[in-house]
Amino acid sequence: MKRLFALLALTIATPASAETIAIVNGKVATIARAEPIENGTVLIRDGRIVSVGSNVAVPANARVVDAAGGWVTPGLFAGYSHVGIVEVDAVSSTNDIQASSAPYAAAIDIAPAVNPLTTAIAVTRIEGVTRAAVMPGAGNDIFGGQGLVLSLGDGTPITRQQAFQYIVMGEDGARLAGGSRGALFARLADAFAEAAAYARNPAGYGFGRDRGSLLKKADAAALAKVVSGEVPAVVSVNRASDIVNVLALRKTYPRLRLILAGAAEGWTVADKIAAARVPVLASVAPNLPESFEALAATQSNVGRMIRAGVKVAIVPIGRDLNHQVRLIPQQAGNLVAQGKIPGGVQVSHAEALAALTRNPAEIFGLGGELGTLEPGKRADVVVWSGDPIELASAPTALFIDGRATSLESRQTKLRDRYNPLKQDTLPKQYSR
Repeated sequence: MKRLFALLALTIATPASAETIAIVNGKVATIARAEPIENGTVLIRDGRIVSVGSNVAVPANARVVDAAGGWVTPGLFAGYSHVGIVEVDAVSSTNDIQASSAPYAAAIDIAPAVNPLTTAIAVTRIEGVTRAAVMPGAGNDIFGGQGLVLSLGDGTPITRQQAFQYIVMGEDGARLAGGSRGALFARLADAFAEAAAYARNPAGYGFGRDRGSLLKKADAAALAKVVSGEVPAVVSVNRASDIVNVLALRKTYPRLRLILAGAAEGWTVADKIAAARVPVLASVAPNLPESFEALAATQSNVGRMIRAGVKVAIVPIGRDLNHQVRLIPQQAGNLVAQGKIPGGVQVSHAEALAALTRNPAEIFGLGGELGTLEPGKRADVVVWSGDPIELASAPTALFIDGRATSLESRQTKLRDRYNPLKQDTLPKQYSR
């Protein structure tokens, strides 16, 4: 059995063998350097990038892909999504985001819920997204469970299982904890203390003085990895005072690895976030607040945090987490355009691309494998018709782990099947 699990782990960690591919004549944005390489080449072999540059020798046996002057970038990395664990939001049998009546919370692992054939994966992939962090939702506790990093290619879908713990703070966390922020932080403090107790004595947990524990043993085991720093905590939080209180948790648990999600008022305490070296998963906030915990919302939130030195990954807006993750390049473009609005804080083009690729990969501990076009890294590569953050641009070729990946989805097939310009080529029964 141990041998079987070892083989499965190796399958997840290692890209499958693939052909030799040379992407030529592209404007290559490596993201490892500030400026793109004009007329560049990306050479891929066996699922890995071999070389990148303007003078790369193309082997005679390579499959050549002509970028025709278009941009070539790393695959986009969606840092916050529900892709793969929900098909229809309102149909509970297809929605595995949260478990509202489960006896467990932090111990929940969403990996068994992933459906590689869900239609949202192909819809997301054909817009250049090759990896996604998939979050559970908090159902009956502030702890939502253990999320993962998903590959949107064919084959083994999970890049990293149990990649982080999801924790809800702020207004939603207060509601789940009993109705106030005081109860919320009391719940969090108690849970972390019990997790630390479990880590000191796993066999004795739940007995003796731990008999009155509010955590099930499985939940305590999952949170023990959080307080020890083995697993990062993605903390959903928006209000500035809540952010400061979350950062203060490291005074008690110095090994705690925090990732802030949302941070609508993050710009007001950006200096504190930067000083703590805590990264942020942030969307382009609406110009008006959507809740009392986001009264200071501004579309310059991301730009101001970046200017303060915060590492930011651009993620979908809340209602787009299931089926519209593909819109993150549009959000990146909006951030670049902020500089043209009076009082707006611009995000540079290079910063926007990094926030779609390198930053999320690094935030989730995969910077050595993904996020930039550099020799040795996994070959998640997208060839674009134009600038990736322009609305008129689209992928013309896409590779995940060095494998050419289809740019078809259920929607494109339906479009082609019922295109009125092609009706004369269809069987007659389709015209009745």
